[in-house]
Amino acid sequence: MRVLLLLLALATSALATSALAADPVTYTLRFPDRAQHYVDVEALIPSDGQAQVDLMLPVWTPGSYLVRDHARHLEAFTVDGKPTAVRTAKNRWRVATGGKKTVTVRYRLYGRLLTVRTNFIDQGFALINGAPTFVTPLDQKRRYIVRVLRPKDWPRTITGLPAAGPDRFVAGTYDQLVDSPILVGDPVVTPFKVGGKAHVLADLGGDSLWDGKKAAADLAKIVDVQRRLWGQLPYEKYRFINILQEVGGGLEHLNSTVIMNSRFAQRDRKAYINWLRLAAHEFFHTWNVKRLRPIELGPFDYERENHTRALWIAEGITSYYDVMTVRRANLSTTAELLEGLSKKIERVQDTPGRAVRSLEQASFDAWIKFYKADENTPNVAPSYYVKGSVVAFLLDMEIQRRTAGKVSLDHVMRAAYSRYSGKAGFETAQFYALASEVAGVDLSDFFAQYAAGTAELDYGPALTWLGLRFKPFKKSKTPDAAWLGVRTTVQHGLLVVKQVRRDTPAYAIGLNAGDEIVAIDAQRIPPGDFEKRIARYRVGETATVLIARRGTLIRLPVTFSAKPERSWTIEVDPKATAAAKARLARWITQP
Repeated sequence: MRVLLLLLALATSALATSALAADPVTYTLRFPDRAQHYVDVEALIPSDGQAQVDLMLPVWTPGSYLVRDHARHLEAFTVDGKPTAVRTAKNRWRVATGGKKTVTVRYRLYGRLLTVRTNFIDQGFALINGAPTFVTPLDQKRRYIVRVLRPKDWPRTITGLPAAGPDRFVAGTYDQLVDSPILVGDPVVTPFKVGGKAHVLADLGGDSLWDGKKAAADLAKIVDVQRRLWGQLPYEKYRFINILQEVGGGLEHLNSTVIMNSRFAQRDRKAYINWLRLAAHEFFHTWNVKRLRPIELGPFDYERENHTRALWIAEGITSYYDVMTVRRANLSTTAELLEGLSKKIERVQDTPGRAVRSLEQASFDAWIKFYKADENTPNVAPSYYVKGSVVAFLLDMEIQRRTAGKVSLDHVMRAAYSRYSGKAGFETAQFYALASEVAGVDLSDFFAQYAAGTAELDYGPALTWLGLRFKPFKKSKTPDAAWLGVRTTVQHGLLVVKQVRRDTPAYAIGLNAGDEIVAIDAQRIPPGDFEKRIARYRVGETATVLIARRGTLIRLPVTFSAKPERSWTIEVDPKATAAAKARLARWITQP
């Protein structure tokens, strides 16, 4: 056995040495037409002695589970100045080397989609993501060098790639290259340290409305809470790239994150707390996803979907900890924590699809459901983010209840990181088994019902454990008011159906998304008065809804029902015991 292990170690070492010895791919990024939203890419591709080299561009960005076909933004592909490459697939090119040691490939990329997963270039700045940018040989066992030729009025380049000189960066693997977004422009940089490690907050677009020093100080508290939870910081330097351009989103990376929000976020407490939770969420991924990952999410196949049933673990558990982190860092109140949890529960309970697809199925179907949501999505699938975070809360409380508070989900996550981080990865069943092992109790029924199954969630035991309850529902002043249960919007002055959910009168009579609601009986409805008009009818009454569908007037008979009366607002139970109050306090202050 020792001989076998020695041979395996030598083979692994030889493979790594071979990868490092291979000639690197060198990219140069130029921005001569930034006003037109283009970045020019030059790639020096080693031939490795081959007569031809096959190249590819990823079709998706890791962390965002949708095939986006990044090659659609690529044009003017040339080899040594000539358009001689042969297209072999939607994202592949075959390049003849002519016996040269290195061929020069040039192409242009159009980028005007300002999201955390795509490229954006304009006169003010450029955000370059790896997957939609770097065409690479199919053989990825090599190093990669990136040179950034900045316009003079863009004084800074921010990236998680190791620097090899001014505006020159190196990646030891293609995975590292793709996992290191590049911001070029004039961000305001605020450095800070936590646990002896360097951190940077790079704010772009905040102007005088954003206090970067305050944000950095708050981020330091978030970093420290998660450092104490996990026991260490697994990097030498971390970059928070914060783009304040009236857009939203966040995406995790190995030693950085890109988050997007409004420059006005600090002017509104709820908006700022949401920004802090977003930052905490992406930072938590430093461990949960980037190093502790479902086995299906690495090594990546960049050319097709990478399905896993564990996205609810990757994203749902992270979504639970984002609200917990901000509270544990004393950046929000207990009332704000409970409000955030209440909203998640309400969203779960307001999603009929929770009874149709399990969390595991929703995770697996992310590529065709979550990232391609339509008006019927809530009827057929829950969000693995939202329901996943609620199930993570219930799992935490289940573990604490059954171990008399000696073990929590914190312990499970640390144990999972110790056992499965790095190259190993975990299978979904392994994570479930580890949770039972760490807790010392059998949790298989919990996972079977709430993760693999569609059982209705039972909140009672968890809330009682913490001395909480759902706030008693306040009776309506008009308890017999009618309810149609349709979600509408106003488009071009017309009252239009936006969404119809199952188990509502609107669903029963066949109202469709896109229908224009014109009148009820013979009375026309002004778009702004829809809810008031419905409320004037009574439960059990019948009426005729006049709609316009694709230009045709249609009458639909309806019998109004009562709106379900249930409160999902969590509050401290006034009858909570002293022991329950102590458990609530401990839950908030851990780790």
